[in-house]
Amino acid sequence: MGNSHVASDEAHFITACQLLEDLRPRFPFGDLGKFVGKRSLMNLAVLIDGDNIPSQQVKEMMEEIAKYGNPTIKRIYGDWTNPHLARWKKLLLENAITPIQQYSYTTGKNATDSAMIIDAMDILYSNKVEGFCIVSSDSDFTKLATRLREAGMLVIGIGEKKTPQPFIVACDRFIYLEILALKSEADEVDSDKEDHPATERYEQLSSKEIRLISESISDAAEEDGWAFLGDVGSLISKRRPNFDSRTYGFAKLTPLMKSLKQVDIDERDTSHGRRKLIYVRIKEKRKAGKRRSASKKR
Repeated sequence: MGNSHVASDEAHFITACQLLEDLRPRFPFGDLGKFVGKRSLMNLAVLIDGDNIPSQQVKEMMEEIAKYGNPTIKRIYGDWTNPHLARWKKLLLENAITPIQQYSYTTGKNATDSAMIIDAMDILYSNKVEGFCIVSSDSDFTKLATRLREAGMLVIGIGEKKTPQPFIVACDRFIYLEILALKSEADEVDSDKEDHPATERYEQLSSKEIRLISESISDAAEEDGWAFLGDVGSLISKRRPNFDSRTYGFAKLTPLMKSLKQVDIDERDTSHGRRKLIYVRIKEKRKAGKRRSASKKR
């Protein structure tokens, strides 16, 4: 009962803040692909739920966030009088993260969530950032993520695999802490192994993921059937924010595509000659069948 009251209060607060929307200019970039194009210039606010997130992968987490922009605001929220948060102290100093004290006023209500939401809305209206990274496995931040995206913000979620689906899909991109843990282990392995299929530590691609990839290629393809891999990756992220090639043992999307028998790869030279543009298409399956039927008619 207490949790439902908290969620209701937070929703009312966010809804009230919508009335202030005409006081701030809208951010001009509308989708993840455009965000990524501007990521080197993008300022991000990183808000961490200290009561809900383990401290082991903080370094890997900050390195991951840096791929999307410059984390100019880094805050972690929790009741620092609680002994279980003591392990964070050294990590906060090493990563320049500001601790925000939030006492637990009553039992059964999460005051940390409310403090994070209020700060997020204050930062939104300050016009100092173009994106937010919400680090939590708590579905209570679903409405906040939705509200920030409505305001034109890039929203990246980071949490454990136990994170409820509503919060995951409310983000532009969602990254599992378990993947970052595997990354820290993989750093000890030779880099030439990164293009190989997953080991026992990784998941296998299911028919559901393969269907997602195939449909995304088909929808992004030109009339000749070829699709630019960057467009395919952007479409996959929009449809499933938590899709990550590293889950299946591949450092990038390109080696994952190369491992699929259903996909053709075409690496095209650019005018600059430094990088190659990767195009993909679904392999044709019915050529043999058509030839057989044609021979029977004859």
